[in-house]
Amino acid sequence: MTDTAKRTSRPPRVLVTKIGLDGHDRGSRIVAAYLRDAGMEVIYTAPWQKIEAVVKLAVEEDVDVIGVSSLATDHLLLPDLMAALGAAGLGHVRVVAGGIIPDGDEAELLRAGVNRVFHPGSPREDIVATVSHLAAQARATCANG
Repeated sequence: MTDTAKRTSRPPRVLVTKIGLDGHDRGSRIVAAYLRDAGMEVIYTAPWQKIEAVVKLAVEEDVDVIGVSSLATDHLLLPDLMAALGAAGLGHVRVVAGGIIPDGDEAELLRAGVNRVFHPGSPREDIVATVSHLAAQARATCANG
């Protein structure tokens, strides 16, 4: 079986993480459970990850989507994560963020390439459907490019 066939035949693979100094992980644990319950393969990290560690894990685990949770201001590190993913040849990997993210910061994250920002109270169904759709996009991009 080719790598492309393996990638498209397995469940979506999602890395759920927290970068920077934010240690509040309740929201990320809940979202990880939502995705796992929906049949996705979830790789969950402890809080306080460095960008380099997230990129390394994304390569090692062959993820389709990275979900980053932010309660403080660590979402401001996401443009650096996007640049690091591109430099590592992971431009096909989709990135979502969730948590306490001000509207002005959300616009900046979307301009930097983050695919979606979720706020407190986002419906479970919306999170699952969006991540599933983005995983399919990532696989198609990887298969075609």
